[in-house]
Amino acid sequence: MVSDRFMKQMGFVVEMDKLKRILRHTILTDRSREETSAEHSWHLGVTALILSEYAESEVDLLRVLKMVLIHDLVEIDAGDTYCYDQVETQDQEEREEKAADRLFGLLPEDQAQELRGLWEEFEARKTPEARFAVALDRLQPILQNYHTEGAMWKKNRISRGQVVARNQPIEDGSPALWDYVVYLLDDAVKKGMFPR
Repeated sequence: MVSDRFMKQMGFVVEMDKLKRILRHTILTDRSREETSAEHSWHLGVTALILSEYAESEVDLLRVLKMVLIHDLVEIDAGDTYCYDQVETQDQEEREEKAADRLFGLLPEDQAQELRGLWEEFEARKTPEARFAVALDRLQPILQNYHTEGAMWKKNRISRGQVVARNQPIEDGSPALWDYVVYLLDDAVKKGMFPR
């Protein structure tokens, strides 16, 4: 006989599959299509493994990995909100809170509390792990834009100033990554990757 706990866990595992259909406002570096939120989360997980030495202070890598893998699960219900869309971002927090209630509520209580806590920690950016996880989350779209010659920046008429303002939290999580971002953005300006 299968336990209620097991059935709740399996239900959550199946529900997570829906993240694979959520399209983000970034494209793959080969420009073939938009990436999904699931691909984004996987990419961040591997990036955390590779770049953890550049965190602003020593971090619990397992905690960072958990955060980057679950931080966008709320998009199953809330969708991917384009960070530069001033209208779409107005109710983002409310939509994501509601999604977190439903999605994490599918799990057994102990796991629901753990994952909800990790999601809230990521959103609050108060711990070294959360700051580093957020830094990686903000870095990835910059890399994709840079390596597609500013495709989405141009399409959405995003300026360097907007990118800097949005992504300043990278510096809190990793000064080294922020230095690299500034280098990329300066180079992007020289190469005409921002709209005129």
